[in-house]
Amino acid sequence: MPDTAAMNTIDPRALRDCCGRFATGVTVVTTRTPEGDHGMTVSAFMSVSLDPPLICISVDSRSKMLPKVRASGQYAVNVLPESMREHALHFAGRSNEALTDLFREQHGLAVLRGAGAIIVADVVQQVETGDHVLLVGHVRYLDSDPAARPLLYHAGEFGRMAA
Repeated sequence: MPDTAAMNTIDPRALRDCCGRFATGVTVVTTRTPEGDHGMTVSAFMSVSLDPPLICISVDSRSKMLPKVRASGQYAVNVLPESMREHALHFAGRSNEALTDLFREQHGLAVLRGAGAIIVADVVQQVETGDHVLLVGHVRYLDSDPAARPLLYHAGEFGRMAA
């Protein structure tokens, strides 16, 4: 049986810092609503199942993006190559006016030009857990550039794979 007293004493910042020791790729999740195209940088992305083809993203329940994905019922995961660091920052809230003509259309959604991989999915399940919502998506389109080198994120900083 879990020690609930110990579970309630974990500092959220300490947990974030500890989990930040795990290197991840960087993605921008995009969706489309009648108000337009929207994107948000997300590092919490994973493959869930090969058969059926399912992926999952984790979105803060207070984010502006969550109601947009819920309204749309679909999202695209754009895996960023190392050349798209500025895009990661832009979609994380550090607007960059120099970035223009960001999107192209794929299966009814806006996807990022130059992404290393693109996965388009329909939301099939939502799991509210803690302060986040897990959005499981059924993959209906994918494309990738085998030569693209991923943008990495570790301990609060962007990085690259060694040659």
